[in-house]
Amino acid sequence: MAADAQRKVGLVDAFLDRYCKVLEAFIAACLVAMVLLVFGNVVLRYGFNSGITVSEELSRWLFVWMTYLGALIALRNRAHLGTDALVSRLPLAGRKLCFVVAHLLMLAVCWLMLVGGWKQTVINARTTSAVMEAPLAWLYASGVVFALLAAIVIAHQLWQLVTGRPAAADLIGATDSEGR
Repeated sequence: MAADAQRKVGLVDAFLDRYCKVLEAFIAACLVAMVLLVFGNVVLRYGFNSGITVSEELSRWLFVWMTYLGALIALRNRAHLGTDALVSRLPLAGRKLCFVVAHLLMLAVCWLMLVGGWKQTVINARTTSAVMEAPLAWLYASGVVFALLAAIVIAHQLWQLVTGRPAAADLIGATDSEGR
C-alpha cells in the first residue's frame, strides 16, 4: 500500500514538473509577444505615425496571465521569498505543524480566489474590452486557473507530508534572496 502511494506521488510530481515546463514555455512566449507588441508599437508611433491598436491592452492581459502562471511555478518550486526566523528554530513536530497550518491557510485563500475569480468571470462574460472587444471573462479567468492549479500543488505538498516524503528542510517554505 505504501509503495503504491509513493508511486502515485512520483507520478504526480512528474506530471507537475512537465506541466511547469509547459507553463514556462508559455510564459516565455507571452514575454516575447509583449516585447514585440510594445516595441513594435513604439517604432510605428514614432517612426511611421501609426501604431498597433491592441498593443497596450493585449500586453496588459498577457502580463496578468504571465504573473499568475509564474506565481504557480514559484509555488511548485517553493521559490517564494519569506522569513524562516521562527520556523527554522522549531523542532521537527513544530515545523510540520507550521507547514500544515500554512498550507491550510493557502488552500483557504485559493478557495477565496476561486470563488471571487469565478464570480468576476461570470459577471464579465458579456462585457468586452475597450480595444480588442474580447470578453473580459478571459482576463478574470486567470485568477480561476491560478486558484485551481495552486490548490492542486498545495494539496500535493500536504499529501507529501502525510506520506512522509518531504525532508526536514522542505518543511520551511521560504527561500532567502540569495537562493540558498
